[in-house]
Amino acid sequence: MPTLVLIRHGQSAWNLENRFTGWWDVDVTEKGAEEARAAGRLLAEKGLDFDLCFTSLQTRAIKTLNLVLEEMGRLWLPVEKDWHLNERHYGGLTGLDKAETAAKHGDDQVKIWRRSFDIPPPPMEPGSAFDLSKDRRYAGIAIPSTESLKDTIARVLPYWESRIAPELKAGKRVVISAHGNSLRALVKHLSGISDAEIASLEIPTGQPIVYELDDALTATDRYYLSER
Repeated sequence: MPTLVLIRHGQSAWNLENRFTGWWDVDVTEKGAEEARAAGRLLAEKGLDFDLCFTSLQTRAIKTLNLVLEEMGRLWLPVEKDWHLNERHYGGLTGLDKAETAAKHGDDQVKIWRRSFDIPPPPMEPGSAFDLSKDRRYAGIAIPSTESLKDTIARVLPYWESRIAPELKAGKRVVISAHGNSLRALVKHLSGISDAEIASLEIPTGQPIVYELDDALTATDRYYLSER
């Protein structure tokens, strides 16, 4: 049976500060680094191993993967980094304190921006301090100005179908280190979660999610490794 493990990056600096992060590149905290190390130790202890790794172009996911692989003695494994696995782009909310934003716009509006399926936050203004158009890792990429979860799914799933699913079907054991919303896109697809129900799905930082899949990549089980 194909083996798939999903890991949301360890706690980031802006997770700690309760700020909207999105595509902005922030590092993990020391707590986040330890979450990643603990995930690696747990994976090794439970006897899981991998042939191929996927992650985003964002430091917090890349570092989490590296720390996991280091604990497993698997830093030599091949890793593919791709922007399609980046976090959802939070547009004009990027960098803002979540509590202050709720105080300004109201809890209901912020909940819509954060958790609705297809309503994106306000777009990022041109010239924003968080504009990534000159970041060379995104050269040639049409960087979004904002994204809903629906938009995020629309970029994650074609990448899944073209790059990751074929490796699993070929028998490769795969780990993906990514972000809350790019992983929600995959969980929604693999577990057949509805547009309405996905709004309430929370994915904690640094906790490996194991998928048991059949040969057609239909999920037969999904669980947090720490619970088995």
